[in-house]
Amino acid sequence: MKFRTVRRHFRESFKTLGRNGWMSFASIAAVTVTLLLVGVFVTIMLNLNKVADDLEKDVEMKVYVELSADPAATRELETQIKETSGVAEVQYSTRDQELDKMVKDFGEDLKLYEQSNPLREAFYVKATEPQQTAKVAKKIDEYPNTYEVVYGQGKVEKLFNFLNLGRNAGLVLILALLFTAMFLIANTIRITIVARKTEIGIMKLVGATNSFVRIPFVLEGIWLGLFGSLIPMIIITLGYMEFYDYAEPRLRGEMIQIIHPLPFLYIVNGLVLFMGIFIGSWGSFMSVRKFLKV
Repeated sequence: MKFRTVRRHFRESFKTLGRNGWMSFASIAAVTVTLLLVGVFVTIMLNLNKVADDLEKDVEMKVYVELSADPAATRELETQIKETSGVAEVQYSTRDQELDKMVKDFGEDLKLYEQSNPLREAFYVKATEPQQTAKVAKKIDEYPNTYEVVYGQGKVEKLFNFLNLGRNAGLVLILALLFTAMFLIANTIRITIVARKTEIGIMKLVGATNSFVRIPFVLEGIWLGLFGSLIPMIIITLGYMEFYDYAEPRLRGEMIQIIHPLPFLYIVNGLVLFMGIFIGSWGSFMSVRKFLKV
């Protein structure tokens, strides 16, 4: 295709936006509102997914050692745990360290037990895949010199089921919202094209090829998607920055953290921009091909 023809297509696509001002405005408004909803929902779901990941990573097992185990047996047990398939991290805690933790958690009165410490040595174990915690715990519980493995049995499984349900529900909702966005925007663009059916018919009568007719409409759809993406990108960026500045100091040091704005906002805005351009061009192309029988 000649450069002059390409330039003509770009010029005509911009002119058409101006000539069909109200229809173009309606299309851009549809893109803006829909992509804003999609962008906000994606932002929320990605942060919820991070919270879910953080909760999963915080799940660990506490392996109590038999009181009768001597230092050699304890070291052997540590080696067995480290070599267990699915174990990512093992941290040893002496009886005195266990007592210090209890004093810190429950008060200075427990220092009375320093002279006769009744606690057991323990290993804090994290699984490579948090959702395999129960399976790994069962293996470790079978080793000699293991007194008990505690990991919140019952509650952990419910937590993982809830997190998986939340992830799946979020994915379904995002896909449904994207489908709705594509349907609404494509139909808005389709109305714009149908209103210019006569114009397309004249172009065909004077010998215009199918591609010659389609390209300006596809470019117009790209501009509609591009312009409709700008406002959602600005709102999402400013809104998330404001939310992060408010929430981050209050969550500092807590188990739950939200995603840092950079490069997170680049990813979200890039996704919004891509969706806008893709949906605009796709809607225009499909409308011309299927409904106008060019």
